[in-house]
Amino acid sequence: MTGPTPSPHPDPAAPAPRPDSRRPTQDERLLASPRPEQAAFLDTDTWRVLRIMGEFVHGFEALAELGPAVTFFGSARVQPGHPHYEAAVETARLLAQAGFAIITGGGPGIMEAGNRGARLGGGTSVGLNIELPFEQHLNPYVDIPVAFHYFFVRKTMFVKYAQGFVIFPGGYGTMDELFESLTLIQTGKVRNFPVVLYGSAYWGGLLDWLRGTMLGEGKIAAEDLALVTVCDTPEEARDCILRCLADETWYTARERAAQEVARRVYGRE
Repeated sequence: MTGPTPSPHPDPAAPAPRPDSRRPTQDERLLASPRPEQAAFLDTDTWRVLRIMGEFVHGFEALAELGPAVTFFGSARVQPGHPHYEAAVETARLLAQAGFAIITGGGPGIMEAGNRGARLGGGTSVGLNIELPFEQHLNPYVDIPVAFHYFFVRKTMFVKYAQGFVIFPGGYGTMDELFESLTLIQTGKVRNFPVVLYGSAYWGGLLDWLRGTMLGEGKIAAEDLALVTVCDTPEEARDCILRCLADETWYTARERAAQEVARRVYGRE
């Protein structure tokens, strides 16, 4: 006995089949809407809060005594020998020699390069790894590994323990971290810190769009464009971080600009 003949025109709205090797992440389980026949699932959300709290506690305990640090973001897809990889190694090495720990997502690509440079510069190398549908392994240059199931917990650690960001060319995840950091600064939710974009050739198109379209249509203010600095060499990136953190005039001016934007956007005095 044979089953029904498959339709030659599959429903384009039907969900794509899940590869057998893919397992749902904790984020996916948390955000999934329970069906009525799964009423028992509602009970698990309360207990999941305890797991989330545990991840925060674990991260806070692991990094509480870290000291000054800079977080690196960028593509996981670049390999050793690529100019962006080698630039990230050297930038991290210089910052480590200057006394900063280096924080990355703990995986391959720019993350590996940042951790590798931290080792070469004699600094502390931190890897905040994340559970993904297709498992991501820690790179071999991490001194302090911290594993997370939830993206939002991990992202808190990137910001909480860093005094600056260096953002190398990357994809969606890199853009997410970039604009989250800018939003936190712009709205005054965090004290101002330097955000360095490495590689003017890569970031130039985005910055042109921010000026020409976003600023041009009044979606941001002119001072918001000053929340990022573009550098093209490891020495420039290091010097920018050091100069910004040492320059009280720069710091208070940028912080006042961020607070003014927050008041204007949200109507708060």
